[in-house]
Amino acid sequence: MDVGLFGPDSVAWRLHADPTMLVGGLRALLVQALEPRAMAAVDQHSDYRTDPWGRLRRTTEFVMTTTYGDTRSAEAAGELVRRIHSHIEGVDPATGRGYRADDPDLLLWIHAVEVHSFAAAYRRYAGSLSDADADRYVAEMVRAAELVGLPADAVPHTMGDLRDYLRGVPDLQMTPAAREGARTIVAPPMPLAYRPLWGVPVTAAVAIFPRVAKRLYGLWWFPPATPALRVSIFGLGRVLNVVLPEPPSVRAARARLAAA
Repeated sequence: MDVGLFGPDSVAWRLHADPTMLVGGLRALLVQALEPRAMAAVDQHSDYRTDPWGRLRRTTEFVMTTTYGDTRSAEAAGELVRRIHSHIEGVDPATGRGYRADDPDLLLWIHAVEVHSFAAAYRRYAGSLSDADADRYVAEMVRAAELVGLPADAVPHTMGDLRDYLRGVPDLQMTPAAREGARTIVAPPMPLAYRPLWGVPVTAAVAIFPRVAKRLYGLWWFPPATPALRVSIFGLGRVLNVVLPEPPSVRAARARLAAA
């Protein structure tokens, strides 16, 4: 029976099905943008300005396919990403440094921030995540890193190693491209009536920013507001888990395993 890269007993299955992954995803995008070359690649080769929802959808589909799809689907998703990355290169105007989207340093930065952000969002707003399960999650996600071209021995395998890596990344900056990207994430095109709703996950993402991101974005968080926000997001997430159906990829995975 092909359970995919992780399987129903994995921590990845538990975390990635939770609504708080939207918060983690927004945090990841905003923090990832602080690596100038990574943001230059997005700025120069992505259609995020004209189709921000499409970019978010494609990123979400990749995570869900590699988590809940069968092995063949996950590997095909990884192959597509590697093929796209192989054609993306340029020069970051803020630093004058060249970049390639398949540069292992950039791939590791994107991977590490995403994994850390998903775990941080789940821990803060969804429920208990023990240190042992956090380590399991980081180790499981090594498989996802391999899909985009990173060797397993180049990727952190524990939460401690992941934090050490992130603390040591140099030269993070708030470039003009990062600032413009942040504006699009914080205020994407949508009907005016929906903007306050979008502000909820954005605020939750900012509240769990690492210190360096708060400093570079010039943001200040009022710590006494944290408990109320945490309770609100936790309650909203539990309600959504009840009233909304499981994501289609999760339902399809459960049906596939049941049939097998």
